[in-house]
Order: sequence, then structure tokens, then C-alpha cells
Amino acid sequence: QVQLVESGGGLVQPGGSLRLSCTASGNIFNIHNMEWYRQVPGKPRELVATITLGGSTNYADSVKGRFTISRDNAKNTVYLQMNIVQPEDTAVYYCHADIYSGSSAYSDYWGRGTQVTVSS
Repeated sequence: QVQLVESGGGLVQPGGSLRLSCTASGNIFNIHNMEWYRQVPGKPRELVATITLGGSTNYADSVKGRFTISRDNAKNTVYLQMNIVQPEDTAVYYCHADIYSGSSAYSDYWGRGTQVTVSS
């Protein structure tokens, strides 16, 4: 009943910017943490950024100072503003969220991913 859908991926040149969006839809009572992960072939999925319901954020060291995670609770949407992107940022970016939909506990949901390619 709950789905996460990412958007905003694509091709961008090194040093450029990109903004990813992820919107949750369905039977949603509340959304706790929202996160962005990324994965490249041959490597484990990496946690990029986290934002809590209260707005506290955490970032992977590799993106601190360049990426910003934010959320719009009214729209059930989380964003990842990617600035000064570099080739090593190339990956499939996945949205993840902890969502309460009426059960006794929060459940985690994943989007299907959006490709970000940084290349000149």
C-alpha cells in the first residue's frame, strides 16, 4: 500500500548540480527517518544521508559539504540536493523511509532507484 518513487536522476557534468526527489504515497500515517542510499557495481549499498522527522541530518563523509538532504512533510517527499558533483558520485540512488501505516511498528520501504551519472 506504500510506494516510494525517486525522480531527478540523469547525466550531469563534474562540478554541476542535481536535485533528487522521492515521494511516498499510499496508506501513510507518519514517516520517521528518510534516507538516501547509493550503489555502484561491485560495491555495497552506501548510506549517503539521513533526515529525521524533526529535521536532524547526517551525511556520509564523502558528501559532507556538497550534498544536502531535506524533506517536505506535507508532500511526503525527501530531497537530495547534490552540488559540486564528481564522477565518483555516479551511482544508482535509492530512497528509503521508515513509515507507519497503522501497524504496531514502523516498516521500511525502498524506492526502485534513479541513475545519476557524472561525466563530461
